[in-house]
Amino acid sequence: MPLPHQHRPGSPRAFLWSVLLNSGLSGLQLAIGFGFGSLALIGDAVHNLGDVAGLLFGWGAERLSARPATARFTYGFGRSTQLASLMNAGLILMAAAVLMVEGVQRLFDPVPVVSGPVAWAATAGIVVNLFSARLFGTGHHHDLNRRAAVVHLLTDAAVSAAVLASALLVGLVGWIWLDAATAIGVGLAVAWSGWELLREALSAALDAVPRGIDLVEVDGALRSLPGVENVHHLHVWGMSTSQAALTAHVSRRTGSVDDRELLRQARQRLAALGIAHSTIQLEPPRGDQHC
Repeated sequence: MPLPHQHRPGSPRAFLWSVLLNSGLSGLQLAIGFGFGSLALIGDAVHNLGDVAGLLFGWGAERLSARPATARFTYGFGRSTQLASLMNAGLILMAAAVLMVEGVQRLFDPVPVVSGPVAWAATAGIVVNLFSARLFGTGHHHDLNRRAAVVHLLTDAAVSAAVLASALLVGLVGWIWLDAATAIGVGLAVAWSGWELLREALSAALDAVPRGIDLVEVDGALRSLPGVENVHHLHVWGMSTSQAALTAHVSRRTGSVDDRELLRQARQRLAALGIAHSTIQLEPPRGDQHC
């Protein structure tokens, strides 16, 4: 019997303000980076532009996932958020590759850096990205699409902090090669965050059990229901980056408990474990034989 499921509300303002703020920041950093010779700041700006594209992907996917199901797309469009997470991961990895290649080239051909304007632009990057991440609140921990957006923003805040430190050191000791070395280090950090996000997004696309859900605990919750003798054909997967679904065959003793009451208790226990969309097939006891 299918049990009702819930949808999490979106936060379009978080996406809107993050896009606007990061677009303005990218323009400022590009102008100062080219004008005052900082490859690290240009790399930060390029990654910020990747943030803007990723945020737009995530925003569009979240809006699409809220559309109702159709006769053809019977599960709705929730998986669009998983696709957005994959695209975001790809953008992060491409930005990291470009930044590291440019950094290596700049090491062998250093360019003078004017540290003052670069330091101020990097400071602006820290403030804008931390503020943008804050706009998403704490709900992003259970939504891969939003977590991808926040990973973008927090990574860029760390990038800006590294650029700030580099600019200050260049101004103090005159090591112009430090800007290129910082760009390479930033590229490695960005690549690591992109790889972790890619692994998780691919797992979601392949219907892995969503992060934060323990399949053994789910199985135990169903087996502990009154009258239940066996649970099999148990599957848990992500319908989107924020909704988990379950199907299971549950064997129970006939007459031990009303079926409607059994399903009500199952719904409550599964919801407490983060599963709001459940389909449970009740069966008479047949040992371990599968249907």
